[in-house]
Amino acid sequence: MDLFLKMLAALALGMMAFYAWRAYQHWQQEGPKAKKGDWAAVILPLALVAGLVALLVAFVRA
Repeated sequence: MDLFLKMLAALALGMMAFYAWRAYQHWQQEGPKAKKGDWAAVILPLALVAGLVALLVAFVRA
């Protein structure tokens, strides 16, 4: 029974990976393309999150 459950789980994971790969391919072909200012708009929120995490780590260590 244990082997059957492992095989079933492996089959389910394989099917999910296949579906995710197909969705990824479709999104890469049909998705929106990046424009000139897109990365600049992302850097500020990422920097704020990284700063908040660094601040929380500093508070915990102190």
